[in-house]
Amino acid sequence: QVQLAESGGGLVQAGGSLRLSCAASRSIFSLYTMGWYRQAPGKQRELVARISSGGSPGYADSVKGRFTISRDNAKNTVYLQMNSLKPEDTAVYSCNKHPPMEEYWGQGTQVTVSA
Repeated sequence: QVQLAESGGGLVQAGGSLRLSCAASRSIFSLYTMGWYRQAPGKQRELVARISSGGSPGYADSVKGRFTISRDNAKNTVYLQMNSLKPEDTAVYSCNKHPPMEEYWGQGTQVTVSA
């Protein structure tokens, strides 16, 4: 079983940047399409970005042009570079396979963007 650990969240002012990391416990990670998801208070979890095993990315319209997903299969890690952050980006960010598997959800990392 793969375990995923997210890091890199924090408090940032609007317009700022953060880089999130998701480290997987097993090398089989490299075979999966991976996704970054977020859940804001009172809202459903949504897919923010995904990346195929070969590195092809896809983005939600709300983050297109501001967020960049990447992966380093040698390090079993997927990243989310977030630029031009907005208060509406405030959420708990988590990584998982895409489509997600319930047993792979980790604690996530909190991102808070102040106005």
